[in-house]
Amino acid sequence: MTFKITSEFLLLLQQKIEALDNEWIKKNILELHYADIAEIMDCLDNTQAKYIYELADDDTQADILMEVDEKVRDEFIASLSNKEIAEQLENLESDDAADLLGELPGDQQEDVISKMDDDEAAEVVDLLKYDEDTAGGVMQKELICVNLNWPVNRAIVQLRKQAETVEKVYHIYVVDNDDRFVGVLSLKRLLFAGTKTIISDLYQAKNLISVKSSDSLETVSKIMEKYDLFTIPVLDLQNKLIGRITFDDVVEFIKEEADKDYQMASGLSEKVDSYSSVWRISRARLPWLLIGMVGGVFGAQVISGFEGGIKEVPELAFYIPLIMAMGGNIGVQSSAIVVQSLAKDSNPLGSIFKKIARESIVALINGAFLSILIFAIAFAFGNSTLGFVVSISLFAVILVAAIFGTLIPLLLNKYKIDPALATGPFITTLNDVVGLFIYFTIGMMMYNL
Repeated sequence: MTFKITSEFLLLLQQKIEALDNEWIKKNILELHYADIAEIMDCLDNTQAKYIYELADDDTQADILMEVDEKVRDEFIASLSNKEIAEQLENLESDDAADLLGELPGDQQEDVISKMDDDEAAEVVDLLKYDEDTAGGVMQKELICVNLNWPVNRAIVQLRKQAETVEKVYHIYVVDNDDRFVGVLSLKRLLFAGTKTIISDLYQAKNLISVKSSDSLETVSKIMEKYDLFTIPVLDLQNKLIGRITFDDVVEFIKEEADKDYQMASGLSEKVDSYSSVWRISRARLPWLLIGMVGGVFGAQVISGFEGGIKEVPELAFYIPLIMAMGGNIGVQSSAIVVQSLAKDSNPLGSIFKKIARESIVALINGAFLSILIFAIAFAFGNSTLGFVVSISLFAVILVAAIFGTLIPLLLNKYKIDPALATGPFITTLNDVVGLFIYFTIGMMMYNL
């Protein structure tokens, strides 16, 4: 059953904390899943959250530390000594420990590392040399591995030792004498094999899927999604097995990318959240606001260029908001489809152009329907000429907006610029200006102005 936090529960918990009722907290809070504990702590002030945290055992503390909100975690870390931080890192998986250590200042990193167990410190330090956006940057050193020349009885003994540091076992990896990755071994085949059977007679060597430590996280996520993998081995340039990536790390990356794309589409130039400083939030918003303002100025110039026509036919001004809104909306819809395709397809050009053609057909259908509808509305108000102007303009604007919405993300992607930029204020502003120009040009022609 999923745990749910209520205001009544939080009030009761706060009362128990004030009363120092440790037994109640241990029974009703610390026996929950660590993710639920972290969620509860996010709802408390720092003093109350730290009180619960300190009552948990070492393993639970480590799990909670990686689940709580980043701001809460930073406050916890700041309140710990370097020795205490080192102890927490030793209880974490190597990839999480490296992430946490990487957030500390350089001098503090060195001191914390010096207080860790040598073997665990070496693993964490090794992970720090990889770029955070690569497979090496998110991999963990903990894995189950056997040598292809081992008999089953020796392999089982080694597995028992290795399993002490591995929280979840998905695959048994097989390596040769030089630690090069050669295959995977089914746990079922291992358990049912004779004790003297050699691993080389049991493991699978075909259709192996792996990634290099230098591969981007985007590449890793696409491979794991394509082959429906829970984990994937990471190799160095010599094909030596150096770690593994689990699906939870990939899911986290996908979520972060989705958040980034959403913020770009919303007009934010960098990652911010509710805890970010006022200056940082303002800095993230300002570039797109400037683009919008410049676009508005150009739009005003377009309107001023047709000032004479508007004086002759003032009702043309009535439909300016409609033209601007429809152009921006169509452009964002079209660009969103293309951006999704670019994100999912490993070789997008073969399918993207089909999607462009499909999007154009959709624009034709939608444009025809909306144009007929707006003509009927204008005609109902007794102005058939204006109805023709608006309907033809709307049809043209929808087609042009759909074309811009499909081509601009492709151009940005070609020049190694995040195509998610196209789904934000950029495409909206562009279509506003172009849409106004189309509308007034057609209007001038229809009214012979």
